[in-house]
Amino acid sequence: MLRILLYPTLMFVLFTDFGATGPYIGQMKAKLIEIAPEVPIIDLFSDAPCQNPMAAAYLLAAYAEAFPRGSIFVCVVDPGVGGERPGVIIEAEGKYFVGPGNGLFEMVLRGANPTAKIWEIDWPPDTVSASFHGRDIFAPVAAMIANGDDKPGIERSIEWQRQDKWPDNLAEVIYIDHYGNAITGMREYFVKPSIALRVNHVYLNKALTFSSVSKGQAFWFVNSNGLVEIAANKGRAAELLNLNVGTKIELSDNAHR
Repeated sequence: MLRILLYPTLMFVLFTDFGATGPYIGQMKAKLIEIAPEVPIIDLFSDAPCQNPMAAAYLLAAYAEAFPRGSIFVCVVDPGVGGERPGVIIEAEGKYFVGPGNGLFEMVLRGANPTAKIWEIDWPPDTVSASFHGRDIFAPVAAMIANGDDKPGIERSIEWQRQDKWPDNLAEVIYIDHYGNAITGMREYFVKPSIALRVNHVYLNKALTFSSVSKGQAFWFVNSNGLVEIAANKGRAAELLNLNVGTKIELSDNAHR
């Protein structure tokens, strides 16, 4: 029985590094629909930082905040698939996160209240490939949760599998969007408006939005999900400044004149 009475906004949210083309997302959706056909599926990211759970962790936490209670995130950024890393289920703020236990949910857990829980998935399907746990394990487990079934796992301490050495704010580029804007792992509170960002020997001042600066000028702003982002008015900041996922960012005390 679906959990619609408990969570009227029940939905699956896909967050992967699979890319927009190819068969992988379609195969995961097919498995979700097979087991929980009444639950809608939202494509959030299919181009999360490729094989980079750390960068993806900051992106996921920021973008998950806007989703309602009852959302079930099926997350696959999993370079260690088939290895020793466990599969996990996270319950935090009325939302569920299913995916690899490789740090992908670290920032979600840091932002969660003390009632958050974590389970190690202990469910062997009849057939499972060594390289596609998104289809064979994570999607079925997410569908089980949507259907109100018992969680197929062993509850662990909330401190299990944590990444204590990761900073709360990551001064790096974590995502390049369609427009060439570069999202960072820094939250709004971490960077004062008077601060300039220094990236690849270029200083960038804060602006409210694109039209606040002249055409072609690069700047930083706080995006709609609360992360510091680098952009250029009617330009592609990633190309203009040679930015990639992992590019380091320095903070300067005074805006550059």
